Amino acid sequence: MTERLQVSMHEAQSQLDQLAELAWRGDTVVITKDGKPYLNLLPHVDTTRARKPGRLKGIIRMTADFERRSEDIIDGFENHL
Repeated sequence: MTERLQVSMHEAQSQLDQLAELAWRGDTVVITKDGKPYLNLLPHVDTTRARKPGRLKGIIRMTADFERRSEDIIDGFENHL
């Protein structure tokens, strides 16, 4: 179970290594300034999946009447500017 921990900016400066370890383990660490939430301390996560154009080809399908629009929908968008 993850915990939510709030520490002041001063406490965070003096305990950064311990707070970083807690964040890495999944706890929510909120750094406060003047008694109000100011920053969330989060672990870095590498992006392992590179974007590849066309990777969903054949998975997503559009209906044959995709381009056909109802006039009331068009009017709804255009008349509410």
